[in-house]
Amino acid sequence: VQLQASGGGLVQPGGSLRLSCVASGYAFKNFAMSWLRQTQGKGLERVADIMNDDKTAYVGSAKGRFAISRDNAKNTVYLQMNDLKFEDTGVYYCHSSIVVNVEGSTVDLWGQGTRVTVSS
Repeated sequence: VQLQASGGGLVQPGGSLRLSCVASGYAFKNFAMSWLRQTQGKGLERVADIMNDDKTAYVGSAKGRFAISRDNAKNTVYLQMNDLKFEDTGVYYCHSSIVVNVEGSTVDLWGQGTRVTVSS
């Protein structure tokens, strides 16, 4: 059971990147997925969520610039990031909290993080 994130890199201000996170070992389509990021000076912050019914939610500066989506056939969640700014620099993590037994116990899954650097 794991999440594998990729797609980070170096981009100029105003540019775009698309992050991907591939899930394996569990019923991906049944659970919500999130992207969070660790930025300098702000700690870990939530960026976007997508529910199992495809409803989405965005936090802070991600609104209007980022788009989260999922492809259940590929067990993959994406984060399309447009109009990137210096303050978007950081390490981006995908996350899901999955139910693992009939009692409702949950396990937090984290991708390994993918670094995004916005620099001119």
